[in-house]
Amino acid sequence: MEDFQPKIEAFVCTYCTYTAADMAGSQRLQYPSTVRVVKYLCTGKVEIVHILKAFEAGADAVFVGG
Repeated sequence: MEDFQPKIEAFVCTYCTYTAADMAGSQRLQYPSTVRVVKYLCTGKVEIVHILKAFEAGADAVFVGG
């Protein structure tokens, strides 16, 4: 069986999760290239339709961090 590489859609908050990811990047930490980050002003604005469209577009998993 081939190695499974899941496609992950990450909806992140500008002031919390995205800032933490940016700080990790400044320390040269990396995340897999299969993760696609979508920045929101607040993850409270993420609606279920956004999550469903991510799955429709081929995402295997959705992460919402705020």
